[in-house]
Amino acid sequence: MKLGLINSAWAQTGGETARGIELTRSIGFDSIDIFADPLDIDVRERKSIRDECRRAGLPIISVACVALGLVDFNPSVRRFHVDRVRAYLEMAYEFEARNVLLVLGEYIWRKEVIPPTDQWNWGVEEVRALGYYAETLGLEIALELEPFDLSLLNNIDHMKQFLDDVDLKSVKANLDVSHLALAGEPAEAIDRLHGKVAHVHISDCDGKVHGDLPPGRGVVDFSGYLRAIKRLDIPDAAISVELEYSPEPDRIVEWVTEAYQSTARLMRDAGLRG
Repeated sequence: MKLGLINSAWAQTGGETARGIELTRSIGFDSIDIFADPLDIDVRERKSIRDECRRAGLPIISVACVALGLVDFNPSVRRFHVDRVRAYLEMAYEFEARNVLLVLGEYIWRKEVIPPTDQWNWGVEEVRALGYYAETLGLEIALELEPFDLSLLNNIDHMKQFLDDVDLKSVKANLDVSHLALAGEPAEAIDRLHGKVAHVHISDCDGKVHGDLPPGRGVVDFSGYLRAIKRLDIPDAAISVELEYSPEPDRIVEWVTEAYQSTARLMRDAGLRG
């Protein structure tokens, strides 16, 4: 499997996107995921990202999209977010990526007022429509499991049920190792998603709250999860390191390098990388 990095790791540096891509390659990563909103960047910036990744020899695997409004109770909000995700899919197509990593929203008002089944069904309906569009572009949608109490997809059972309800080969799961640990999901639970996983994220945490730390700085037991991921036998898959904010922004290169080295070692030990 390829070892990638989500380029949001460089966000706090305030530097140019091209510099982050260059650093990603120089540290040793095999691929890159792009966190950029097509409604916030223009065609020149998209071309620059594509060209710089090609120049660095870093294939773009995934484009990350947070679209909480896909489960909003207002039809106009859902329509906007469908159009917005379509723009992400089109940008991913331009980047020759494999998938759009999609984060759905949460149940509002503590599951009161609006029946939670309505929000679930809205999500299924909108994601299915987006899945059909992804198919026309040769792309997949990878839904992220979020470990928060009110997230629609906050455990393996909910993820599997949602994927079964959507029932499209182009709509699969993204597995985030620290999210699985925070959700209390054992490694063997991953087997229930065999054939339904498109992408993997990896980071560490303290076992209590979302952390996005370099592997080894928290308490996650990675070995079991990585062995289970190997059993999934995901074609041409990548594991992408997800880091957000270093406590020492001026040492972000060391932070990312540490994450690369620890993840590469874990993947080698699990037989996922030579």
